Amino acid sequence: MTDDTTAPPGAPRPPNRASNRAANRSARHRIPWLAAALAVLAAAVLLSLAVGSRTVPFGETLDALLHGGSTANAVVIRELRVPRTVVGLAVGAALGLAGAVMQGLTRNPIADPGILGVSQGAAAGVVVAISGFGVSTLTGYVWFGFAGAVIATVLVYGLAGRGRGGATPIKLALAGSAMSAFIASLNTLVLTTDAATMDRFRFWHVGSLSGRTSDVAWQLLPFLAVGTVLVVAVARGLDALALGDDTAKGLGARTGLVRAVGALGATVLTGSAVAAAGPIAFVGLAVPHAARALAGADHRWVLAFSAVLGPALLLLADTLGRVLFPPSEVPAGVMTALVGVPVLVALVRRRKVVAA
Repeated sequence: MTDDTTAPPGAPRPPNRASNRAANRSARHRIPWLAAALAVLAAAVLLSLAVGSRTVPFGETLDALLHGGSTANAVVIRELRVPRTVVGLAVGAALGLAGAVMQGLTRNPIADPGILGVSQGAAAGVVVAISGFGVSTLTGYVWFGFAGAVIATVLVYGLAGRGRGGATPIKLALAGSAMSAFIASLNTLVLTTDAATMDRFRFWHVGSLSGRTSDVAWQLLPFLAVGTVLVVAVARGLDALALGDDTAKGLGARTGLVRAVGALGATVLTGSAVAAAGPIAFVGLAVPHAARALAGADHRWVLAFSAVLGPALLLLADTLGRVLFPPSEVPAGVMTALVGVPVLVALVRRRKVVAA
């Protein structure tokens, strides 16, 4: 029998049978919940494809996906709803993952993907695209919005990293809030003095999946892949950060590298999502809390659940917005706020809310 009391001071203890059994129980608990979340996502995808101003029977929807066709319903599904649904999947997953990472990095339960000024930076990029370069297409907005998000994040990190202690969670949150307010004031200055830019910008700024084409979907998917790889790479580091910086360093975690890579991944995810669909409220804030309620504190599982629950919430909200006041559409950004607020309140009332 191995006696772990003989290990040298500071050495990690070998796993014992009790810890292995606990890990197995946790996995058995999480897998059914993940399967249920995937089932909800599949239902959300099917509803997104079938329901709208023209409701298509589910059987005909599946037939159009599998076999194509030239009927009006088949064309609507393939040309309009499939790209819209793919964009919803990518944007929802990106915001869910980014929210989980930002809450872990800052140890702040009310952090969302915009905490580093990413959303306002993307908005500034779109404003520049419209007013300075005359861009009027969603595919053009994506690149400018992403560039604006990256620049804003670099400025926030540069501001927070100055002085003693470097870019601590509190300094990051304060710098992000200050930068967001500053960029928002610049955006307002341009928009209030340029009516043409304001007219184009407001349709993007409301946050919507409407009109998103396959070109937007293809632009978004590489960013989602890169951002996902980056945030998954720091999942273990986020678990260590949850214990505090001193403890994390004692465990061998490179806290600065974890924060830099995690913030970069969150920026790539948020910047591309916001650039493609506009600001979508509450997905990045509420989804990680739901993920932790089902998965516990292990960030590998939290990220997996967030990547599933984020698009499920966004697609269900978008579908509801299409049928709530026909023939008009309520933008997805409005619906996610209406749906996300009661979900978040329910989670807060049920359990203690923590960031990791």
